[in-house]
Amino acid sequence: MTTTTLAVLVPLLPFLGAVAGLLLGRTAPGFVRPLAVLPVLASLALAVTVAVDQGGGLAINSHTELTPTGSVPIELGLHIDGFAALVAVLVGVVATCVQIYSTGYLRDDPRYPSYAALVSLFTSAMLLVVYSGDLMVLLVGWEVMGICSYFLVGHYWETPEARAASLKAFLVTKLGDVPFLIGLFALATDAGSFRITTVLGTVASGGLHHPTVVALLLLAGVAGKSALFPLHTWLPDAMAGPTPVSALIHAATMVAAGIYFVARLLPVFQASAAAMVVLAVMAGVTMVGSGLAALAQDDIKRVLAYSTIGQLGYMAGALAVGDRGAAVFHLLAHGAFKALLFLAAGVIIHASGTNSLAAMSRMKDLRLRVPDAFWTMTVALLALAAIPPFSGFFSKEAVLGAAEHVATGHTEQAPGASGWIVLITGLVTAVLTAAYATRLWLLAFRGHGAEAPDHGRQPVTMTAVLWVLAIPSLAFGLAFGPLPDWFDGHDLTPVLTTSVLGTGLALVGGIVTYGAWRHTSALAARVPLGAVAAHPDADAGHVEAEAIASHEPVYGDVARAPDPADPGRLLLGPLHRHAAVGFHLDTVYSALFVRPVQAGATLVRFLDREVVDTYVRGAGALPRWLGTAVRRAQTGNVQTYVSALLAGTVVLVVAALLVATGA
Repeated sequence: MTTTTLAVLVPLLPFLGAVAGLLLGRTAPGFVRPLAVLPVLASLALAVTVAVDQGGGLAINSHTELTPTGSVPIELGLHIDGFAALVAVLVGVVATCVQIYSTGYLRDDPRYPSYAALVSLFTSAMLLVVYSGDLMVLLVGWEVMGICSYFLVGHYWETPEARAASLKAFLVTKLGDVPFLIGLFALATDAGSFRITTVLGTVASGGLHHPTVVALLLLAGVAGKSALFPLHTWLPDAMAGPTPVSALIHAATMVAAGIYFVARLLPVFQASAAAMVVLAVMAGVTMVGSGLAALAQDDIKRVLAYSTIGQLGYMAGALAVGDRGAAVFHLLAHGAFKALLFLAAGVIIHASGTNSLAAMSRMKDLRLRVPDAFWTMTVALLALAAIPPFSGFFSKEAVLGAAEHVATGHTEQAPGASGWIVLITGLVTAVLTAAYATRLWLLAFRGHGAEAPDHGRQPVTMTAVLWVLAIPSLAFGLAFGPLPDWFDGHDLTPVLTTSVLGTGLALVGGIVTYGAWRHTSALAARVPLGAVAAHPDADAGHVEAEAIASHEPVYGDVARAPDPADPGRLLLGPLHRHAAVGFHLDTVYSALFVRPVQAGATLVRFLDREVVDTYVRGAGALPRWLGTAVRRAQTGNVQTYVSALLAGTVVLVVAALLVATGA
């Protein structure tokens, strides 16, 4: 088969697996697990074959008109260059690991068949986005992922948190998709085609008439899909879904789609200096804000969620300085270690026998109970903190090095302001990342919380996957040498200045956090745990309300007191309570958007019920009253009819006489 045929099968196989899984889920449950794993595994093998055939050389292009539109044509096409081939391999690896892992994680879940089918459909949609050569076909995959995320995040629909999180994820991403769609139409109108190669050719020839408007419209959709400021608030709440879904969304699908889109159409954004600066500001605020928020979270999955937002900020920062090679390099490295982090967290949660018990303040001696998760998560956290020689060091330094080149004027592929914004915020985020990674490791594996019940060893399908992902988390960064041949040829070798600064700041962040943990642990030995002990003058109900308002975990009848062994509280000080709730962005959005919409809906309901319905009811009541009056006049008594006739005649005669007299 040709490379083009193989590439078509890459997204098609998971789609067929999803359809078959849905059809056979009830009638032949024994086929559900093979249908979940084998199509995705075969798709991975084909993606690797396509990547080998492409080899980082000329892009593979193939297209055929999908349907005549009478104007701008929509084509079913492929555009596979070096980084598209590698991103497809990443999607296949993570999706395969997630499907294998889920056979153990959700082995007793009655809704596993629909879950597995949706994961396969999710994978197929992302692969369609990666390989698509037409923007409208790309949009199909883009939107299918949004639908899949809605159902998967809401998998535990019995819980109000899952229902609210799935709805929030859907609405926030759709909020960005509206201007995104308008931007795609504007882009295609200028180019005369939705084909990506034609669009890029139009940009190169200066045919894009309103580049700033188009770029900003597209960035709105990217911000929603890739959880960049200000549309990032849905991602932490999406942790209400199953942990393998979190791994898939955070590592290889959904949030990676927006970064990939900007990387693929980077010349469109580079055509507007203002758009590049806006992207840099979005990246900078995303990085620093998420780092501070991660330091204040107690739920292990929410820490990792804010971590993903911060790493997406790094990728967006690389794009803001015009280096898509560094952005995709970090996307690939991050995909490996973030999938590992979530799946290791899933082992921890699974060992506790519940999906929701993820509060780090409750963990104790987990390094002894889940050694596979301990060692592999340690590797992943070192990669996240960008400690050499782990993969995150090389990919993050590629981003900082690209920002340093733009900031110092060594390259003019982006405005100098973008370079300085990304460089400064990236270095600040390096400190924060190491701090919350160290805090997570200390609280999870050396914590002093209450020991959870032991549910035995985890299935081998879960633990084996962790070791598979640990390999690229440790070694993938060493591919910085050959990778430029697959991208734009930009050198990805770490720059000495940013390497020393980034690594030094990361070490400072880790050491300071460890010192704060030692200090707070000593304090914890003298401070009794429990909400009442921490609040002796407050009743339990007051303590519970206070804890719920600050997103503190609640256990039993009263809220657990703020853990005195948490270094995050000491490091953040008074900023902690604001960082714990995401700096109140949800409250701001509620005041600016939700409450006005609700007030408008209330007004419309009032007008509909009290005004419109009043007229409708009146229009129906008048004929009813007339009918009642007429019906009462029809008594069936002849004497009554004759009397009425005579009375009417008398009235008419009197009226005629009056008229005649007046005349």
